[in-house]
Amino acid sequence: MGMIRVTVALRPTTSSRKKYEALFLVDTGATDCMAPAGKLKKIGIKPVGKTTYELANGQTVEFPFGGAAIEFMGDITFGRIIFGPDDAEPILGVTALESVGIMADPKTQTLKRLPAVPLKRAATSPQAGD
Repeated sequence: MGMIRVTVALRPTTSSRKKYEALFLVDTGATDCMAPAGKLKKIGIKPVGKTTYELANGQTVEFPFGGAAIEFMGDITFGRIIFGPDDAEPILGVTALESVGIMADPKTQTLKRLPAVPLKRAATSPQAGD
């Protein structure tokens, strides 16, 4: 799949005037979003924890993360933002895409809006307590 980039704005809250806006690489192989730590701190996003992530080369690295309002393509969602290295390319992960009903189309190398956000059980087998 080719590279898709989209303009994304991150804010500590939806009412915040401070924001970090940049072209983010759409990475359907990444769960979370990532932005340069210095940019996140500058707008008031604070780390709230750390998680170990596996990089594309198989290496594992621990990064701090925080939460933010994520705005792109006319939609807004909220999610985990990794505090990446200051020279890191910003990444828009699949969780943010799926939460607003947008998918990456590998044939056209574009982002497409789904007619509805899926809200159903993935499995058809009975759940515990059913």
